[in-house]
Amino acid sequence: MKPIHPISRRSFVTTAAAGLAAFGAIGPIAPAVHAQEIETTSEWPINDFNKLLHQPAEVKQMFDLTAANGSGFEHIQNSFNALHFGFGIPADQIQIAAVARAMATVLLFDDYAWKKYTLGVMAKINDPKTGKPAERNIFYPSKTNLKYASNDPNHADSIYQDSSIQALQHRGLRLVGCHMATWFVAKYSAGKNHLTQPTQEIYNDLAAHTLPGVLLVAAAVGAIGLLQSKGRYSYLYVG
Repeated sequence: MKPIHPISRRSFVTTAAAGLAAFGAIGPIAPAVHAQEIETTSEWPINDFNKLLHQPAEVKQMFDLTAANGSGFEHIQNSFNALHFGFGIPADQIQIAAVARAMATVLLFDDYAWKKYTLGVMAKINDPKTGKPAERNIFYPSKTNLKYASNDPNHADSIYQDSSIQALQHRGLRLVGCHMATWFVAKYSAGKNHLTQPTQEIYNDLAAHTLPGVLLVAAAVGAIGLLQSKGRYSYLYVG
C-alpha cells in the first residue's frame, strides 16, 4: 500500500491543477464558455449531496482520489477496519466518502463504458486476466459476489479483507464523481476513438453508466471544499 500523506492548502491547489493536467492528452482546458460544461444547482441532484454532506456519524472521512490505480480502495478498506476494530467505532457511525477526480474518474464507470470508450487505454490499466488494456472495471466486483466464508476480520475470505468497490459500498462507502472530469473523459474518448457524436451525447451515455450508487456532482473540487468546511469530513489525499 502506498502511504497516505496529509495535504496543505497550498499543496492542495497545486495537486488540483496537476489533476486537471492529467487530461492533457485531451487538449488544453479553455475557459468554461459552453453551458453544458458548467452545471447549475437545478441540473444535478444537489439534495443527494446535501444528505451526504450532513450525514450524522461519529467519524466522517473523505478520500480524494486522483489516480486510476485503485490503491485508494485499499486505504479505505484499512480505514474501515481500523476505525471499527482498532478504535471501537460502531460500523454504523463510520461514514466514508471517496471523491474521484482527474484520471480516477474512470473508476466510477461500469463495464459497458470501459469497453465502449476504451477507458483502459486512457487510464493505462491492463486486465490481469488478459494482459491487455482493460475492457471492464476490474476494481468493482467482489471476487465472491459478497458471499464470504468467515466473519473473522483476519480471515482472507471475509468482507474485511475485500477491497473491491462493491464490498466497500456494502460497508457504507459513498462514491462521488465530477461532472467536469466526466465531461473531459467524453471529450478524450471522442478524439481517441474518432467518434462523431457530440460531446454532450457521449457525456450523457457515460453518466448513465456509472456504477451503482455513484453521485455525480457539479465539480469535485467544490464538493471537497464543502465536505471539509460544512460536513466536517476529515481529508485524505491518495494519488
